[in-house]
Amino acid sequence: MAIKVIARQTLQKIGKYVGTYRFVMQTQLYNSLTQAKVIKEASLRSGIQKGALNAAWDAIGEVIKAWATEGHSVAIPGLGSMRFSVRANSVENVEDVSSKLITSRRVLFTPSVDIKNELKQTGINITCFDKDGNLVKAVSSSDAGNVEDGEDENTGNGTDNQGGTDNGSTDQGGNTENPSGDGGLG
Repeated sequence: MAIKVIARQTLQKIGKYVGTYRFVMQTQLYNSLTQAKVIKEASLRSGIQKGALNAAWDAIGEVIKAWATEGHSVAIPGLGSMRFSVRANSVENVEDVSSKLITSRRVLFTPSVDIKNELKQTGINITCFDKDGNLVKAVSSSDAGNVEDGEDENTGNGTDNQGGTDNGSTDQGGNTENPSGDGGLG
């Protein structure tokens, strides 16, 4: 099994490379699997009736939504955990703090070790097409298989973790997060 990536030669219309053609990579998705398809497959693999799985699926979804909106990081069985967060700009003075600083609301997913290992071991096949749609190259992965964790993401633009700053943040429980990903405490 391999992740399929398409690299298309595309005219850059904004940014540093404006006016030039660059190969832009994007993963190829086959399709989105519906809840019904997932339930059917899980029923076949587990022997549990589809109706029971459907009820459990719906209940788990409601619990995850309820707990995530209360500020919990919620486990997703066999996959990892998810939580809600915001991305916001920072300000120097406390008088300037307001919800207007929030630039986006986010869902953060932290994959389990097993999922990270699976991704690390999955090959990547890249197919390159020029600006006219002609196949020009095919490449198979030879990278180190590094896996980026959504929790480690930090753009340097203000905040990224539950309203904290680039220097780390303290959650309501008094725990400090360090969005730089270096493991230190703020």
